Amino acid sequence: MSAVNKMRQLFQHIKGDKAIWAVVALLALFSFLPVYSASSNLAYLYGDGSTLKFLLKHLVHLFLGFAILYGVHKVPYHYFKGLSVLALPVVILLLIVTITQGTTIEGANASRWIRIPVVGFTFQSSTLASVVLLTYIARYLAKIKDKTITFKESLLPLWLPVFLVLILILPANFSTAAIIFTMLSVLVFIGGYPTKYLLIILASGMLFLTMFVVSAKSFPGVFPNRVDTWMSRIDNFVDGEDTEADYQIEKAKIAIASGGITGLGPGKSIQKNFLPQSSSDFIYAIIAEEFGLAGALLLIVLYMFLLFRFVVVAHKAETVFGKLLVIGVGLPIVFVALINMAVAVEIFPVTGQTLPLISSGGSSIWMTCLAIGMVLSVSAKREVIIKEEEEQNPLDVLSQAI
Repeated sequence: MSAVNKMRQLFQHIKGDKAIWAVVALLALFSFLPVYSASSNLAYLYGDGSTLKFLLKHLVHLFLGFAILYGVHKVPYHYFKGLSVLALPVVILLLIVTITQGTTIEGANASRWIRIPVVGFTFQSSTLASVVLLTYIARYLAKIKDKTITFKESLLPLWLPVFLVLILILPANFSTAAIIFTMLSVLVFIGGYPTKYLLIILASGMLFLTMFVVSAKSFPGVFPNRVDTWMSRIDNFVDGEDTEADYQIEKAKIAIASGGITGLGPGKSIQKNFLPQSSSDFIYAIIAEEFGLAGALLLIVLYMFLLFRFVVVAHKAETVFGKLLVIGVGLPIVFVALINMAVAVEIFPVTGQTLPLISSGGSSIWMTCLAIGMVLSVSAKREVIIKEEEEQNPLDVLSQAI
């Protein structure tokens, strides 16, 4: 009985949409199976053959992630307006440090990570930049709601920060920059920003990207290997030429085909021994191999249900900022998950995006938990308002019940 009371006390401290809590917890618990299985290849290549340390590392990442989630969901969401303004210059500085002094992980050639000296973890600063930038945009759109603005008036407060963040991410991580630009375009459109102005930004973005690629091709020493990598991945996706990316896709498809309907069973994947990034970028293929079509489809259903709950929370939010915040930080989670799955089945070129809450990797887990914590903060505020209304107007509640 005491254990039941303790559980009740624990749940009393958890606020917000309980369905989101349940799905997030389920995905996190499930992640241990494919991560532990796929890490055997990493243990062989980079360790002493023991997978335990990779499992413990994933446990630490998830523990810190849920600590972030719990702490953030306790913060009233209107505080994120001011925090986004304060955090944006810090993020830009962090991106500058990353692109100039970034490190590589397991041989990956990209200045995407910086190492945190005290704890020894590596951190991908672009993941934090995505959450902060989208929160900042939600704040701006809520501020100008129902106001008539000119394109010139929005350039400095809205599009200058966007340009600075994307230009610092683009050279080393095209896929993340493209995803952020896509998500902020959706957010700006939903937020009521004039469509004609948005079309100007989209056209300018395409023109700038073209100029960047041409410049990088003309001066290859400035951005070594990165533009060539993007182009080769796209060309390989279209033409089907034999490259490393094509090797990854072929192994992923073999893994998915081997799984059949019910899968080979947990830990019994064969392709994890041959598929690079099997515990991160291509973990969905390992899941399909070990848990079959049933497990792969169930995972899609969970992410779609998560999207549904995000929409519900956004719809019920009391303020424009709350609605836009949920869309801004929640939608990219599901979008990135779908891209990761699409890459594994060769619907999309290789991007290097992880599967949120499933793949190994601290940055992805922490920033996903940060975003979900913000969504739950909006949901928790709605619960407080309902409770206050019931306490302040008991006669109205009674009359409605009668």
